[in-house]
Amino acid sequence: MDYSTLVVEDRGLVRTIELHRPERRNAMNTAMQEELIAALKETVTSCGSRVLVLTGAGGAFCSGMDLAALQGLEAQSPTERRTDAERIAELFRTLYELPIPTIAAVQGAAMAGGTGLAMICDFTLATPEARFGFTEARIGFVPALVSAYLALQIGDKRSRNLLLTARVFDAEEACRLGLVNEVVPHAELAGRVEALTDALLANSPQSLSATKRLMAAQNRAWLDAATALAVEANTQARETEDFHEGIAAFLAKRKPVWKG
Repeated sequence: MDYSTLVVEDRGLVRTIELHRPERRNAMNTAMQEELIAALKETVTSCGSRVLVLTGAGGAFCSGMDLAALQGLEAQSPTERRTDAERIAELFRTLYELPIPTIAAVQGAAMAGGTGLAMICDFTLATPEARFGFTEARIGFVPALVSAYLALQIGDKRSRNLLLTARVFDAEEACRLGLVNEVVPHAELAGRVEALTDALLANSPQSLSATKRLMAAQNRAWLDAATALAVEANTQARETEDFHEGIAAFLAKRKPVWKG
């Protein structure tokens, strides 16, 4: 498959997916979401990979949703807004349930949905310069679809702290919270990813796949319910005055005036 927003490389038993919109700090648009879903599914259906590495081009991992692409949301129908929310939900769920080990190699910004992509991977390695944040509240949005995975990983109290403050935090704090496995110097990141990949490839592929499927199954009923609620919340948030004000303020580089 040809990709316009990704660079996909297969080397032996390892597939690397690079988010490749460096001019937009690898912000996700509809095309990137669709291509990521397709590339993830292809990883296990046709290329025979046993480890997936997810990374970003240039100086960022993924700066979240492409806000410039959201300008036309006011013209969308409720059905189209729900379709957008369901696509993001499918992306996160596909990555979470991928039956092979996944590694996120993060340098630079991993904001909002970008933080989601990074933390949903089985292993998240980050450079000291990496920055994370669930910044949706700053633009009047709701970090709905990522909230279930966040609560699953770090619990309710810590999740509320990050989601409600919408603050940006560094790699060391992300590691203390459990969202990052290791903080690795920039010059050593590629080597550490390779070493971790080799360690995973030394294990039984059947065992790793069975373990991932088991852990996904243990959380499936809860995630099904949480995702349904999140899709609804995401869809409704796109219809609010605060969201449209937040997008307009961001694009105009001014402070938003919230109406609540």
